[in-house]
Amino acid sequence: MELVAGCYEQVLFGFSVHPEPKASGSRQKWTPVADFTHHAHTASLSAVAANSRFVVTGSKDETIHIYDMKKKLDHGALVHHNGTITCLKFHGNRHLISGAEDGLICVWDAKKWECLKSIKAHKGHVTFLSIHPSGKLALSVGTDKTLRTWNLVEGRSAFIKNIKQNAHIVEWSPRGEKYVVVILNKIDVYHLDTAAVSGTITNEKRVSSITFLSESVLAVAGDEEVVRFFDIDSLTCLCEFKAHENRVKDLFSFEIPEHHVIVTASSDGFIKMWRLTQDKKIPPSLLCEVNTNARLTCLGVWLDSATDTKESLPPAAEPSAVSKEQPKGSKKESGDAVQEAARQSKPNTKKQGLIGVSEEPTKGSGLVAAKKRRVGEMLEKKRKKKKIRVMQ
Repeated sequence: MELVAGCYEQVLFGFSVHPEPKASGSRQKWTPVADFTHHAHTASLSAVAANSRFVVTGSKDETIHIYDMKKKLDHGALVHHNGTITCLKFHGNRHLISGAEDGLICVWDAKKWECLKSIKAHKGHVTFLSIHPSGKLALSVGTDKTLRTWNLVEGRSAFIKNIKQNAHIVEWSPRGEKYVVVILNKIDVYHLDTAAVSGTITNEKRVSSITFLSESVLAVAGDEEVVRFFDIDSLTCLCEFKAHENRVKDLFSFEIPEHHVIVTASSDGFIKMWRLTQDKKIPPSLLCEVNTNARLTCLGVWLDSATDTKESLPPAAEPSAVSKEQPKGSKKESGDAVQEAARQSKPNTKKQGLIGVSEEPTKGSGLVAAKKRRVGEMLEKKRKKKKIRVMQ
């Protein structure tokens, strides 16, 4: 496995982690080893995501960079957005969804690296997005104070909910039966079948990152050194532990045989891996840590396809098919409206979920080779210098 983290200093770090053979009567030792640093972006990194082959990074330089983790090569860049890349999410190995400050959500073919669909999603910035485990729905939040549900089968908006403030995080639960929306230090818990808030969790500081540890347990990091585990059904804090010396910027969790792991990254420069116990009321124990000496901003974990990942959760809940759209003027915010995305999807069709979007690429939105991109950047800098001289 590989820990990947971006920072303000425009660098992507990669650390390979090797669990060493467990000696009898002692704890297994995990050792992170520096694998690579890559300086492809021209501004700070803002998002990172990984599938079984690639790691992608987004930046304030408005580009998405692709790294082939099998070959350890820069695979090029995607240049469709006009604004900071705010979120990147893979769905399987075939599709990538990106959101940015230009208000666009883009669906990318992760084989050919072509833009299949570009949606004007929000009037302001897209601040976060999350894909339903079924691949049929996505949720997004933006600076227009809306929570939007997207039908990924048809590539269109399914439902818009006005919220009182700008949310900055939205996340589906592992089975897709619930989702949470984060506004400052408040975490609203929704149920798919009602699309209504079932309860609210209040964190002590503004929430910076969340990750589900199970269908009902949520790990929460804020602008502080502490990480908390909350039960989203009872809305209670199960435990908290000091993870870093500075604020925690990002969280990631995964399961492999005999281990349930949560990874934390902080402004203090450290990436830490923690072993979770089955009882989430017990704080996790530290497996290993590494100091990047950088101000970290985003975190991901690349799990080699050879890694035996454990499916610990039941299959995702399928959004049920519903009847025709609600009549105009109806104020009913029901689960049917949220689940509308599945209305025309047929269980026997081959194209489901993200594959349902048009396979025709959007013009001018393909892969830019790394060498070609650098030449373009140099030419652009020369043009800017000439303009300055003319003005003088």
